Amino acid sequence: MRRLAAIGECMIELRHRDAALLELGFAGDSLNTALYLARLNRPDRLAVDYVTALGDDPYSAAMLEAWRAEGIGTGSVAQLPGKLPGLYLIRTGPDGERRFFYYRSAAAARALFAGAAGESMLAALPGYDVLYLTAITLSILAPPARERLLAALAAAREAGRLVVFDSNYRPAGWPDRAAAQAAIAPFLDLVGLALPTFEDERALWGDAAPRDTVARYAGRGIEICVKAGAEGCYLGDGTQVPVPARIAPRDTTAAGDAFNAAYLTARLAGAAPADAALAGHRLAGVVIQYPGAIIPRAAMPSPAW
Repeated sequence: MRRLAAIGECMIELRHRDAALLELGFAGDSLNTALYLARLNRPDRLAVDYVTALGDDPYSAAMLEAWRAEGIGTGSVAQLPGKLPGLYLIRTGPDGERRFFYYRSAAAARALFAGAAGESMLAALPGYDVLYLTAITLSILAPPARERLLAALAAAREAGRLVVFDSNYRPAGWPDRAAAQAAIAPFLDLVGLALPTFEDERALWGDAAPRDTVARYAGRGIEICVKAGAEGCYLGDGTQVPVPARIAPRDTTAAGDAFNAAYLTARLAGAAPADAALAGHRLAGVVIQYPGAIIPRAAMPSPAW
């Protein structure tokens, strides 16, 4: 059995059902991927834990209950007295694209890896076989906590663990692009598999085309799959893997997170990158047909691995 730790933040999600009615949910990029990984894998093959910090409020308790029901391990979740999760609202346009509005400056996850509890969590990370994080994970951490995480991931890499990274660059989470580049660059030295979206890479690093992104990551010896929307994705050998069928999206929330879960599941099972990319497209194609980040369990496609 392999063990995977997804590191990041889950927030309270309020999604517009109409102009005045909101629907409550819980989501966050790394949590979305963790949940889809848990659904795609038997726990005796891949055990998925979520590493984060929550409060001691009813919403945090509901999150923990929901994660356990999905088979996600919560032993590495710190519960901080008096703190609350972050919150965001989604407005979705007629084309399925969405806008996010965040209220998270005092969220519990911003204190992740602080204090004795944080040190214990960091010490446990090199014991996992796979560690998954995104640039959003990095953006919520204070610089000292970021440095402590970098050291823990370096120890994990030294022990032969796989570090998986999705840049998922959101400018609103950083003081400016230069600050994001400076924070993210050291982590790239530890990444074994990268699953970025081209739009994010273009905004963050100025790449002109997906193959520029491929070349930059592959030049570091990183396995790379660049998601490029309707174009499909691009692999480290330059291969373009198209989307098998064009589907008009209802809501694109978490499509990339779901793609990452299916791609990683397939690769860990020994599938070739092109086949893993097709698995990613397949799950993402289902996710975009439903509102919100998490689709009903009954709608999950049967895993190919």
